[in-house]
Amino acid sequence: MDIATAIGVIGGIATICTLIIIDGGNFAAYWDKHAAIIIFGGSTAATMLRFPFSVIMHGLPMGIRFAFTLRSIHPRELIDEITRVAEIARKSGPVALEGAEVSDPFLQQGLRYIADGYDKDFIRDTMERDRDNFLQRLDEGSKLYRAIGDCAPAWGMIGTIIGMVGMFANMSDPAKLGPSMAVALLATLYGALVANMLTLPIADKLHIKLEEEEISRTLIIDGVLQMRDNKSPTLVREMLLAYLPDHHRAEMAEAA
Repeated sequence: MDIATAIGVIGGIATICTLIIIDGGNFAAYWDKHAAIIIFGGSTAATMLRFPFSVIMHGLPMGIRFAFTLRSIHPRELIDEITRVAEIARKSGPVALEGAEVSDPFLQQGLRYIADGYDKDFIRDTMERDRDNFLQRLDEGSKLYRAIGDCAPAWGMIGTIIGMVGMFANMSDPAKLGPSMAVALLATLYGALVANMLTLPIADKLHIKLEEEEISRTLIIDGVLQMRDNKSPTLVREMLLAYLPDHHRAEMAEAA
């Protein structure tokens, strides 16, 4: 699990709850069904106008999954693993890669292509296409959450305007001023919370995860192509180290 995401969500909820408790602990005062309908109904409708239904169906769960999970293996560990299987390929031949155990499914796919004897162009084109398709889906998830974050505050303003209209239309009836004021204020609150505590942070987190996945998968493709050319494990390792920041390269050099 991505601990930072979990702590961020819990911390945001705890902050709001703490302020309500300090203010008297009346949680019921911060709930209004009309404001909730305006924010969640309006944001859902606007999002469905922006995106095809298929993008929404895979973008929402994909965004949650990748926002709350870390990549199974770090690029430094990927380089060590690719170096290890390159040593196997150099000593026992490409066929031995079929039985090699690796933790990354994308790397496993590349090793299977080598073991099956596919040519270099096929391997490059197929793996790059798989990488690009995956990154496109992840980018669609990021755009989807950012779109929700953009329109939620706007719908909050719409709710505020509706509440204000209700207030001014019922100035002669004091009993109706309170509910209209609640809609006006809580719609703005809900819109701001949905955007700034949930959807926009998730969109930014998905963008970072997209960049991480692009680096890792491109690293794997280059490593697989080097193994397909039967390059030495040392050469493969040195070439892949270029994907790491300087301080990570220094750490791996010291460990070696």
